[in-house]
Amino acid sequence: MHDVKKWLEARFDPQADSLLNIWGTNVVGYRVKYFRHWFKQRAQVVPSLSPLHLHGVKQPRNPWSDGPEYITQCPIQPGNNFTYEIVLSNEIGTLWWHAHSDWSRATVHGSWFKVDVQQLIEDTLASGGRPNTSNAFTINGQPGDLYPCSSNGTSKFTVEFGKTYLLRIVNGVMNENMFLEVANHNLTVVGLDGAYVKPIITNYIMTTPGQTMDVLITANQPPSHYYMASRAYAGVEYDETTTTAIFKYKGNYSVPSTIPFPNLPNYTDHAAAQNFVNRIRALASTEHPVNVPQMVDKRLLITISLNIAPCPNNTCTLGPNGNNTRLSASLSNVSFHAPSIDLLQAYYRKIPGIFETDFPLEPQAFNFTADRTPSNAVAPESATKVKVINFNSSVEIVFQGTNVLNSAENHPLHLHGYSFYVVGYGDGNFNNVTSPSTYNLVDPPEMNTVAVPRNGWAAVRFKADNPDKGVEHYELHQNGLSRHQKKRHNRSRTIQRATMMSLV
Repeated sequence: MHDVKKWLEARFDPQADSLLNIWGTNVVGYRVKYFRHWFKQRAQVVPSLSPLHLHGVKQPRNPWSDGPEYITQCPIQPGNNFTYEIVLSNEIGTLWWHAHSDWSRATVHGSWFKVDVQQLIEDTLASGGRPNTSNAFTINGQPGDLYPCSSNGTSKFTVEFGKTYLLRIVNGVMNENMFLEVANHNLTVVGLDGAYVKPIITNYIMTTPGQTMDVLITANQPPSHYYMASRAYAGVEYDETTTTAIFKYKGNYSVPSTIPFPNLPNYTDHAAAQNFVNRIRALASTEHPVNVPQMVDKRLLITISLNIAPCPNNTCTLGPNGNNTRLSASLSNVSFHAPSIDLLQAYYRKIPGIFETDFPLEPQAFNFTADRTPSNAVAPESATKVKVINFNSSVEIVFQGTNVLNSAENHPLHLHGYSFYVVGYGDGNFNNVTSPSTYNLVDPPEMNTVAVPRNGWAAVRFKADNPDKGVEHYELHQNGLSRHQKKRHNRSRTIQRATMMSLV
């Protein structure tokens, strides 16, 4: 049954008060429950140096309100404010918004640290090493009763037998892909990243950082308490804890001494992660057609790597090669260097010397996933490079994970201003001849955030029809990896960011 809208109307009462929001509702702001297409809203933000990003909102012809600092705007200075115009177009389902500066997204509380997160990133940048892993994951801001600090505050969702509920799931965790399951209950995935998908009936889901998912669950088990639980799908370093909530039925019954607990996939269960991802297909209906480009005008192969960069003044105490190095990160061996003004302003005002337009179509060639990688792949170039794409071009990007520094990682990739069709995944190195034969060009899912497999690749296609938008970046907040250098408070620092695609 692929008419998801009718299917939802038959099973879910939109007037019910039991919309469940998972991972990251502790965001300062307001929630828009329902909206119509081409809805406009203004939001005034008064943060500390942090712009606002509407994650998954395409903002057609409205690049100035996209949010990434030094790309579409400069940071908002303390005491000042900035008014955003939010333009919604064809998005459906669940979207979210978050701060877009340094580790400010950690304030969503998908993962939880015992220390102030801004101080944590300050210390990490000063040391040149990795930050501590999070102390806990949370569901709706609460770690759950498997942690010693949270049993009285465990999130509880009260449900009524026989009713179907919509879970609006947001992965607000800093870096980890997350498994989630409810004991003894099936989940039905109907939406992902603001688009419908063919319904997937499953006992567990996996989401990547920044991703949203719309999931139906029917309260059809004997009235009792049931655990909802979530844990990480492993990266290089990861939080090995499990966060929980309680799925609590209304009625008179005795709570069991041992509450049923879900059988979550293991942290390293690559097969479980890939099996779920491979089941995701676009709805591909008359009302929601698939418009994936069948022919491509511009192809890019972009590698994703962890790197080593010089440490300013040799002051890094935990650098990988002593006090003269620090951890870094790159796309196609280019680590983004933040300019003095935002790139969008420089582009419109034709200010020279701010950015270069020679971001490579392909990286230097080497065996990307080998145990040993060449020394010239370790140290990235620090530069402000963009790739200019002609308006309305059909674009294919293959994101290739690497094993530089023996640090192969699961990489979440997010593209601002667009949704793209994920046409293929694979393990190992992408092959120009054989890999495209595995593409799904019939009903690929439309997403705005994709998880590139560890030591693997992911291919996406989209139409470049939203001028001056297209910031792509991957979320490696957990490992504290650098993307560019900028000046703040009169000292040099490195933080992660992205490369940009400027459309004309």
